[in-house]
Amino acid sequence: MRAFSLFSPPKVLADGERKKRRHMLARLGLAWLAMMQVMMFAFPGYLRGSPSSDDASLLDQAVFLMNWCSLALTVPVVLYCAWPVWSGALGRAQRAHLGMDVPVALGIVAAFIPSAMATWSGRGEVYFDSVTMFVAFLLTARYFELCARQAIGIGGLHRHLERYRRALAARADSIAAWFTAAQLLLALGAGAFWHAADPSRAVGVVVALLVISCPCAMAMSVPTAIAAAHARVLRRPDMDVAEVDALARATSRVSRQSLYGSMAWHLLMTPLAMLGWVQPWLAAITMLLSSLAVGANSWRLYRRDCLPAGDWPADAIQGA
Repeated sequence: MRAFSLFSPPKVLADGERKKRRHMLARLGLAWLAMMQVMMFAFPGYLRGSPSSDDASLLDQAVFLMNWCSLALTVPVVLYCAWPVWSGALGRAQRAHLGMDVPVALGIVAAFIPSAMATWSGRGEVYFDSVTMFVAFLLTARYFELCARQAIGIGGLHRHLERYRRALAARADSIAAWFTAAQLLLALGAGAFWHAADPSRAVGVVVALLVISCPCAMAMSVPTAIAAAHARVLRRPDMDVAEVDALARATSRVSRQSLYGSMAWHLLMTPLAMLGWVQPWLAAITMLLSSLAVGANSWRLYRRDCLPAGDWPADAIQGA
């Protein structure tokens, strides 16, 4: 096993960090298991209105029963798996600071409470599949981010890389905060419009926009790029100051690519969600894809270290 990996704990890791990683992995596993089961339970609901449904009454009974089963599985996902979201949102609210946990918490509440009420009354749409999918994909992205941050801590932080990291992180946090605020305003405006035009679609539109407003990929842009840079230093401990500076400039360029690229992707999906063309489950998938793209972009920076120093592409060591 290599010294740097997103999928295995570092050999030198504090007990607290190792425990945090185990808890995150447990939440992630439970969320994925619940998501797959809830999606199976949601299948009868997809058949409603289908011309091939011979017994609508029997189908309605099946949907009613599956909704209760989905509710039972979604509750632990919301209370246990999404606990880091609730604690993060509460902490941000106490400091009067808008972070990405706030729209995430709002998205979960906006989807779960109407779904629970619809299950209790036996009328209306439910979004338990979207809730569990959103939490599972969110935890996947955050697990990658946690692994990246823990990998940073084992490599002996270099002064040059740390200087770049602090500057990049401050800029990324500022951009993500403004982006989240704008997305929340759009979600509220779109929800008001659809509530007046077609109330049955208002909840789905608002949930999709709140899911899209979660800047997980933007939050991962700096930690994953810095982790990849430290991994290169670990593999080439003989790098001199000039090479580390070049690596830091390349890391800055890659993190900005990931930051602005993920923002562009979210902005592209926003008008489609406002028009009601993006379902909440599809919004959760787009969030996961953007996070994976950020990780892949940083991994590309790390893989360049497989080349000899003289064979590095010229653009890999140029500042943006």
